[in-house]
Amino acid sequence: MAEEGNSLLDRLQASEPTEAQLKKMSLLEEKRSRIGLESLRDSTVKMRDWYNERDAFINENDEIKENFWVRVFASAPSEIDQYIMTPDAAALGSTLKNLKVERFELNEQGQGEPRSIRLTFEFRTGEENPFFENDKLVKELFWRQRSLKTADGKTKCWEGLVSEPVRIQWKEDMDLTKGLLDAACDLAEAEKGGKDRKKLPEYEKLKDKIVELETTADQEEDEDDEFPLGPVGTSFFAFFGYRGNDVSAEESEVATKKADDRFAKLSAGESVDAEDAEEDEEFEDIEVFPDGEQLAIAIADDLWPHALELFSKLFTMIV
Repeated sequence: MAEEGNSLLDRLQASEPTEAQLKKMSLLEEKRSRIGLESLRDSTVKMRDWYNERDAFINENDEIKENFWVRVFASAPSEIDQYIMTPDAAALGSTLKNLKVERFELNEQGQGEPRSIRLTFEFRTGEENPFFENDKLVKELFWRQRSLKTADGKTKCWEGLVSEPVRIQWKEDMDLTKGLLDAACDLAEAEKGGKDRKKLPEYEKLKDKIVELETTADQEEDEDDEFPLGPVGTSFFAFFGYRGNDVSAEESEVATKKADDRFAKLSAGESVDAEDAEEDEEFEDIEVFPDGEQLAIAIADDLWPHALELFSKLFTMIV
């Protein structure tokens, strides 16, 4: 067996790609990514009229319009449903009126960044909404990238969705996030004064709130099997506090230019410096919804385009 193991190891070592092959693999991966991005631009523009037609169909049928998005979320794929706890389902099921997803940084001609996402949730108000006062919650997530040169000369890169917290005006004793979202919003507002984030009292308050909820989460789940926790350990509505990272549009534009230049050099067969992924540590201690990017993409890619199918699926399940 030892000889077989060594033989396998020898074969694996012998098959390690050369420097030239690694360069070609990097170029192919970058081409695949760019083709996918162009496909997203193209499909987003082409689908706009269809989404308008779908909206018109929903709105002209009162019986369908009344509970359309409630039924869609009730049939949501696991990538979304896993984040909706029982109290969240009760809130969404009794108050949600409409959902709209937009690739808002992409213009009518298909120019711009198609990976940025705007999610607009519309809700019932007044006595029809016992949870909060807002009639609308808008979460904008901007696709950004950053490229940094470290002290040892290496290039660290990061890309993903960034956002600002959105405050929910909870009614008395109805905050499903248990103060977490408010703490995230308070910190974001305090940062606008230009002070060092980590020196703000709101920073420590948010850190303490996260630790407090993490400490009690396991105990609450053990004591209350009726309301199991989601994978991030908090309410779906804490998603509105997601931030992701701290990358400005200007910083992202510079990084995009560097990435384009690097791709041009790769395509021309020129040598380029290796890049390492930058660890997303900026909000590690204060991120209230760590899976915010995954959830936003799932809503945009898995729920929004397939809403009619998900709406019909619930009736099939009932039958």
